[in-house]
Amino acid sequence: MKVFARWILLALVAVAVSGCGGTQVERVGADEQVDLTDRWNITDSRNVASVMIDDMLTFPWLERFRADNPDRDRPRVIIQSVRNRSHEHIPVDTFINELRREMIRSGRVDFVAGGAERDEIRDERRDQEFHADPETAARMGRELGADYALVGSIDSTIDRLDGTRVTSYQVDLRLVDVETNVDVWHGQHQEQKVMRRARRGL
Repeated sequence: MKVFARWILLALVAVAVSGCGGTQVERVGADEQVDLTDRWNITDSRNVASVMIDDMLTFPWLERFRADNPDRDRPRVIIQSVRNRSHEHIPVDTFINELRREMIRSGRVDFVAGGAERDEIRDERRDQEFHADPETAARMGRELGADYALVGSIDSTIDRLDGTRVTSYQVDLRLVDVETNVDVWHGQHQEQKVMRRARRGL
């Protein structure tokens, strides 16, 4: 009986080992670029946001704002919308978060929450008005309005030839003066990815 149980245990171990042999998981750094396909990924969101916000902050609108508002060093920016018009599903919220991160990290503009986030914060203030100690509750009517709104879109095209496919993404962003509705910056950036199908041996 003991011999039989030992053989069963060895068989189970062999199955477990053989089952694990076909799959390997490797941990990589969050900043390391990993492209398994030619689809848009987190690296694209990070790279495009960095390049485009850097470009936005070099345009003359920022110096004009400071000249017109000597008592304010940083204009307030809100992200109004970024639409995905590409051929694939792109997690736009991830890209928007990268844009927000780059703006805040620059220290040259203040970011104002909008959309669902703004509504949730307003709900929190209303809740505090009734339930929090008046000395610690956030006051109503103290929001800071945005001076500029960022709007944009992501488009894509695909070219194929034999076993090669080229996917091109174009990101357009515009910074609009909220008061005058005038565009003060228009940025455009393109990312291209080439995927080649492996040739099978004869």
